[in-house]
Amino acid sequence: QLQASGGGLVRAGGSLRLSCAASGSIFSINDMGWYRQAPGKQRELVAAITSGGSTNYADSVKGRFTISRDNAKNTAYLQMNSLKPEDTAVYYCYAEIGTIVERAPYVYWGQGTQVTVSS
Repeated sequence: QLQASGGGLVRAGGSLRLSCAASGSIFSINDMGWYRQAPGKQRELVAAITSGGSTNYADSVKGRFTISRDNAKNTAYLQMNSLKPEDTAVYYCYAEIGTIVERAPYVYWGQGTQVTVSS
């Protein structure tokens, strides 16, 4: 239902872009976004975007990360600039999706994507 892509290994100061594409019998998509989880740490919200384009960011990524979405493609993007070693984590995209069969939104998760930032 959710296909995540992007990520990889980059040096500090570099950039990466994550994508998260929803597919299937979609009736509506509300919020989309990313969480991340670093080793030994709790999962934290990185960025989220509503269907109307309102955004929310973790304080630690404000000014460096930009979330966007293309509603026609049912896809969200996370542009990550000025990456720091502390951004190293597995990033999980999510989307609140109502399907044609079950219109009540349900949270779907993409597969985790590893982002590693070397110093």
